[in-house]
Amino acid sequence: MIHKAALLEQFGVPMIVHDVIMRDPAPGEVVVRNTAAPFCSTDWLGWKAMRNKTPPVILGHTAVGIVETTGAGVSAVKAGDLVVVAGTPECGECFYCGVGRPDQCSVLMEQPEPVVAAKEDGTPIRAAGRVGAYAEYILANQNQIWAVESDMPHSQLSLLGCGVTTGHGAVVNVAQVEAGQSVTVVGLGHLGQWMVQAARVAGASSIIGVDMVPGRRDLARSLGATHLVDPTSGDPVEQVRALTGGRGSDVVLEAAGPELAVQQAVLMSRRAGTVVLTGVQQFQASINLPQLAIAIQGRRILACQNGQSILGRDLPLCLSLMESGQYQAAELVTAEYPLEKINEAMYASGQLQDLSGVISFG
Repeated sequence: MIHKAALLEQFGVPMIVHDVIMRDPAPGEVVVRNTAAPFCSTDWLGWKAMRNKTPPVILGHTAVGIVETTGAGVSAVKAGDLVVVAGTPECGECFYCGVGRPDQCSVLMEQPEPVVAAKEDGTPIRAAGRVGAYAEYILANQNQIWAVESDMPHSQLSLLGCGVTTGHGAVVNVAQVEAGQSVTVVGLGHLGQWMVQAARVAGASSIIGVDMVPGRRDLARSLGATHLVDPTSGDPVEQVRALTGGRGSDVVLEAAGPELAVQQAVLMSRRAGTVVLTGVQQFQASINLPQLAIAIQGRRILACQNGQSILGRDLPLCLSLMESGQYQAAELVTAEYPLEKINEAMYASGQLQDLSGVISFG
């Protein structure tokens, strides 16, 4: 099949939309006609050579679309189904899926990104996140594809396969926020805004949003934040402590990425509090954390890949919360772009102009 895709061919160079030749689906694989795919900050970092990608590659790790055809042995979906293509596979066979941690599925963590197509000269093209969402068609294994039934706009549904489930999962699955707890969210990009909403639905007594961008703080207030902190107006750790009786928050959720934000997130939590880390700015980065705060002061430092979601359980729940209005998606879709304007979407993401710019395919 020949179709159009935006290719990352050189790091830091604008992507070009090419005709590419998709290979036929192997057993277990599904061809999805793409209808909408969000441009994520992860893909901005991938474009900048910070996420261990191998060009030429089609970026984009989640989407929504319609099943076009399937390979042999596909039982989960059929042609014509509306599906979410998720950023994390669940093979159901590896050690990690077997112990209830599909967020660490060996298919994602141990296998190279697959070749899904070729350029006209035969050069193989890989799919970022095993999805390659910035293309008219997606070739992915059924272990990343989930049928949904919804009349919501596809631009909003496209957020389900990564941002929504990760933010929800950080609050519900990882931190296990309880009603009455105080919660601080560090970084109010698309992921942080979902954390704010999930904390509100969980019944947090106070939700402190920390971000240097005024518009993002304003949106967080409208979505449920009770207090806002501008980290450029003074020490953000002291500001959070002042809002929490001098102790720090019961739960701190980090959704920013830089090492300083991670360090501050730890110090914003109270003794015996919980800190959930989600940000990764560069795949080889390391962080230094205060030993006293962890070893003696009893904080729980928890990791959060994809919200530790089990998508068969969490994706329908998140969709229900979106359809009921408890989770608001429309406010997070800040722009829509045709595929030909992929670079505009990329720069808007990297320059913090968009929360979730969505590539729409008509």
